[in-house]
Amino acid sequence: MRTLLLMRHAKSGWEESGLRDHDRPLNARGLDAAPRMGRFLVERGLVPDAVLSSTATRARKTAELLAAAAGVPAARVAVLEDLYLASPLGVLDAVARRGGDAATLLVVAHNPGLEELTGALARHPVAMPTGTVAAFRLGIDDWTEAMLEMDAESIGVWRPKELGP
Repeated sequence: MRTLLLMRHAKSGWEESGLRDHDRPLNARGLDAAPRMGRFLVERGLVPDAVLSSTATRARKTAELLAAAAGVPAARVAVLEDLYLASPLGVLDAVARRGGDAATLLVVAHNPGLEELTGALARHPVAMPTGTVAAFRLGIDDWTEAMLEMDAESIGVWRPKELGP
């Protein structure tokens, strides 16, 4: 049994003109939401053993802030170029290759791929606005078994706006 947490990066800004999409930073709302979601995961008993993040600035910073708030060592956060705008299968490929020994794994990435993967695992559409975390208990013993058709039980979907201040 493994637990997979899927998180869309926290809210980013477009204030700085001329930045590439990959380089957009978190805005004030995102800087608040990422650690808040980390603390929430601690309260729920869903602290990740490892974190995989897209290389995009907004995803990487989300992963760093959440990990720090949840007590996940920085050495357990991996930044992967192939998670930037990854498809559902791309996300699962990263999970299979880099999940390692983590019983609970967090992936911080982007829509539409993340929302599509969440919907496939939940077996119904799931909205994934920025900062949202979806948690699944998977019927696999090793991350190399991760695939779209795996047995997945939804534990919950949490959005920063719904958690209050």
